[in-house]
Amino acid sequence: MGFLDKLFGRTNQEETTMTVEKLKVGIVIGSVRQGRNAEAVAKWMYDFATKRNDAEYELVDLANYKLPLLGAELAASEQDAANAAIKAWSEKMASFDAYVFVIPEYNHAIGGALKNATDYLKPEVANKAAGFVGYGSLGGTRAHENMRLILGELSVADVRTAVTFSLMTDFENMSVFKPADYHAGNANAMLNELLAWGGALKTIR
Repeated sequence: MGFLDKLFGRTNQEETTMTVEKLKVGIVIGSVRQGRNAEAVAKWMYDFATKRNDAEYELVDLANYKLPLLGAELAASEQDAANAAIKAWSEKMASFDAYVFVIPEYNHAIGGALKNATDYLKPEVANKAAGFVGYGSLGGTRAHENMRLILGELSVADVRTAVTFSLMTDFENMSVFKPADYHAGNANAMLNELLAWGGALKTIR
């Protein structure tokens, strides 16, 4: 215990507590489509991440939040449920320090449900970090680029390395998820970058 610790009465136990607090990372399933592959991909990413034991990871399924189309007129009977969904989504996303977005590519972009969900956010995610896991004919890379533009407007810093699964080589019959072993390298690199950036950005919030 150093001089300043003694001066301010800080104990070794308090110092340890201050240094071991883990970041909270939300792994967001960014598709609500029936028959989606996103659930299997997100579960793989969650299992992979939790084995590292370096952060608190949580799966967040967009399908559990029945968000109305932003700006759409709702019947009075639908308003309470819509408000509750919006509030729950906002609070859940605000609770994390960083995010991993699991994003399939639809028509060279992210799906409409995920875009709508991001439109409800701003202060909840500002000055936080994000990484991407994607899948599609080109590994979801074009959806990632689309998401980078959206998150930039929301003041979210996205990391360079992404995990990209091909429908042709990482899915049997384009439906049963069987990822190649080499994706582990990108997954580790992406998480390393995410936690470094997430930790740094936490100091300015």
